[in-house]
Amino acid sequence: MRELIDSFWRAAAYCLHPKVILLSLLPLLLAVGAVLGLGWFYWESAVAAVRASLEQWSLVVSFLHWLDSIGAAAFGAVLAPLIVVALAVPLIVVASLLLVAWLMTPSLVSLVAARRFPLLERKHGAGWLSAGLWSIGYMLLALVLLVLSLPLWFVPPLVLVLPPLIWGWLTYKVMSFDVLADHASADERRQLMREQRWPLLAIGIVAGYLGAAPSLLWAVNAAALVLAPLLVVLSVWLYTLVFAFAALWFAHFALAALQRLRQQAEATVVEPVPGPEALPPAAALPVATPASLPPP
Repeated sequence: MRELIDSFWRAAAYCLHPKVILLSLLPLLLAVGAVLGLGWFYWESAVAAVRASLEQWSLVVSFLHWLDSIGAAAFGAVLAPLIVVALAVPLIVVASLLLVAWLMTPSLVSLVAARRFPLLERKHGAGWLSAGLWSIGYMLLALVLLVLSLPLWFVPPLVLVLPPLIWGWLTYKVMSFDVLADHASADERRQLMREQRWPLLAIGIVAGYLGAAPSLLWAVNAAALVLAPLLVVLSVWLYTLVFAFAALWFAHFALAALQRLRQQAEATVVEPVPGPEALPPAAALPVATPASLPPP
């Protein structure tokens, strides 16, 4: 717990570093540009497709007529846009995480290592290709889990638990690998991810809940859709900030754990047993003579 808290405050302080702020601009610009571009070209068609799908379900049509009868027709009008946003938010979260992992994490790890662990050897246990395949594999698995859990989101308590847990698990898997890829060997990385599984997962879950906070901007009320372009930019900026903080937190904790692991390995090295050449010569040993024997 002490290491978790120490690395947490260090990561929070590093977020104010000018280099970290500058590094966050590139993934932010890319994510915002991609989201706004896709929204400009596909928003209306996506809403129309969702609305057409809803109209084919008799249960949904009956529900919308009931809303009209109680004077809540406005909710029926924004139901399709809300569904499009609900489907787009997980993709925005995952894209923000991957952009931070690929564009920021290596530089953030180098910053932490240079300022706090300058003597820590880099063993290059994984290259950029391995890290990319690892991230994409777990990203696809996380998206599958999100889709499978989507029906459970309509249960009020579970919608506040399942998405942050999945995002936290994905953050743990991606960030743990990336921050150790350059400094740890493959064996050291596997050992640390096994021995420090629960602290690393705790960091990921905290980051997942922090990452879920921007989604509340859309959940406050339906009127938020009027400010959709502004909220998209604000949400992406918050996602980028959260995942940059998470990368720094993982870097401080994992590199400190790696340093302790190597120090323990050096301390447990068995000293060599002295060989025959280290024994005193036979001439130096006392030899019993008749004169030295006691009288009978």
